[in-house]
Amino acid sequence: MIVAEQKSLDEIKKLVGSAQKVLVVGCGTCVTVCFAGGAREAAIVAAELRMSTKLDGSPKEVTDVTVQRQCEWEYLDEITPKLGQVDLILSLGCGVGVQAIAEHFPGTWVVPGLNTKFMGLPTEQGVWAERCAACGDCILGITGGICPIARCSKSLLNGPCGGSLDGHCEINADIPCAWQLIYDRLDSMGKLEVLMDIQPPKNWQTSRDGGPRKIVREDLRLDKKEE
Repeated sequence: MIVAEQKSLDEIKKLVGSAQKVLVVGCGTCVTVCFAGGAREAAIVAAELRMSTKLDGSPKEVTDVTVQRQCEWEYLDEITPKLGQVDLILSLGCGVGVQAIAEHFPGTWVVPGLNTKFMGLPTEQGVWAERCAACGDCILGITGGICPIARCSKSLLNGPCGGSLDGHCEINADIPCAWQLIYDRLDSMGKLEVLMDIQPPKNWQTSRDGGPRKIVREDLRLDKKEE
């Protein structure tokens, strides 16, 4: 899932600026699961913004709503009736959600209430860890299901660096060495021979180095016009 965390109230207030009527929009998927931008958080942020601006002597009218997903336009239609009543939307979605709202409602000013951090999973209650860097050319099939791009601090693809010590990263001793994890995983599965295969250089054009990415499934499109 996409993991995010809330901006500070001070930063949110700066982003809201002079807008008097604010709509806080939560998202019911990833940021709900990581307790950053769901219905509960949207209501809390709206209440905090109302109380704080009132104490500042410039009270704002702040309401909130949560849609199932901010990253798909059809779910955003729910907030259309509210647009004429607000000066600004404060999105508690990930960066994709913020941009989806801005694209869907080009006449409405939209600001982010979260910082999008990474794609990951909860390792325990209240702890989320990065697991995928969306490189566009997955190599998990040869690394035992452990991603060296996301989990190695240097994103090394040909084994550990010389600084790893006792299975830990030289950048941060609290971080397990990704390549030690890969070795241990392959060893436990009796597949260490995989490491002996020479791999070609990675084509980073499938990642962000090739510019903004897009997937087109012609079999699913309703409009067959040329791009």
